[in-house]
Amino acid sequence: MVGFNKADDAGVYRLSDDLALVQTVDFFPPIVDDPYYFGRIAAANALSDIYAMGGRPITALNIVGFPAGKMPESVLTDILRGGGEVIEEAGAVVLGGHSIKDDELKYGVATTGLIDPRRVITNAGAQVGDRLYLTKPLGTGLITTGIKRQAVGADLEKIVTEVMAQLNREAAEAMIAAEAHAATDITGYGLMGHSYEMASASGVSIRLFSKNLPLLPEALRLAEAQMIPAGAVANREFMNGRCEFDDTVDGNVQAVMFDPQTSGGLFVCLGADKAELFESLLKDKNIPVHHIGTVEKPGRVQIFVE
Repeated sequence: MVGFNKADDAGVYRLSDDLALVQTVDFFPPIVDDPYYFGRIAAANALSDIYAMGGRPITALNIVGFPAGKMPESVLTDILRGGGEVIEEAGAVVLGGHSIKDDELKYGVATTGLIDPRRVITNAGAQVGDRLYLTKPLGTGLITTGIKRQAVGADLEKIVTEVMAQLNREAAEAMIAAEAHAATDITGYGLMGHSYEMASASGVSIRLFSKNLPLLPEALRLAEAQMIPAGAVANREFMNGRCEFDDTVDGNVQAVMFDPQTSGGLFVCLGADKAELFESLLKDKNIPVHHIGTVEKPGRVQIFVE
């Protein structure tokens, strides 16, 4: 039902009229020093693709590249423990996995979920007049780069680690209940890149409200200090000619919008008549939700930021 033709978060394969599989995979090198939290973040990041489609994860397979002999095996134990706990929290089970010897440590998860084929939420359903919401703050790429360059304190490191390790389960449940028209999760391509994917797949333009964006603490300071990851530079280059910023949008805010996110929030598109329901469902569960944009008729660029 869903392949890779429109840059969706996961593939969907119909088994019957009322049952389909959702499948995806993601893995990467450590972005935090703590192996336990690295495992939690990587697992939450992989599971997010299932949630972004409106699915329910059921199984997971660990994927590991490990520098055997160069790193204590306890590191791998802690990574798998962290990932396993998040997978269990999601209501899924680890069936096994595969590991290889690698010079660089890597970990991730291949995940499978279930979904009603009549209720699949892709990134191609945005409609003119819809509202756009974001469920996690931006700035993880800037902060993790700052961590690597020793420009971030322990308190901020703890905050960003906990945000990245948080599942998008409640946000997905609210999105389904509010009958979202389209959705994706904000990850490596940043808010701008994933907004573009939705606009392009849906044949619309998107207007983003820079003043409504949720930002992690010190994200703007780190942008000003040029803690810009390489992925942000690539994202900005890709969006050249595809987006336009109002003159009033601060340059550091622009940098955050191109910032690649790890285990970011859901970017949810739904009808204005369902906005109050969506907001109330998430507020009842203390999940932050921010109205950051609207869907418009196709314009001269796919993404306009005011």
